[in-house]
Amino acid sequence: MVVTYRPKGVCSQLMEIDVEDGLVRSLKVTGGCSGNLQGIAKLVVGMKVEDVIARLDGVRCGFKPTSCPDQLAQALKSMTQ
Repeated sequence: MVVTYRPKGVCSQLMEIDVEDGLVRSLKVTGGCSGNLQGIAKLVVGMKVEDVIARLDGVRCGFKPTSCPDQLAQALKSMTQ
């Protein structure tokens, strides 16, 4: 299942997340810090959704209350509810 998510409060503008059998199969992020987000995308591929949420939920970007990794966790949470 591919889900499109519009992050809030961060520089990235769109996340396309492919989840199959409880595993992240791919992540594509538009906008934001390209190198960092490409790295995060490679790291989360193959991970269980609940593990990604546990690791990234609550990560902050500077003084912002959220971050792109946190927004990924929020997107995955919305998929599992």
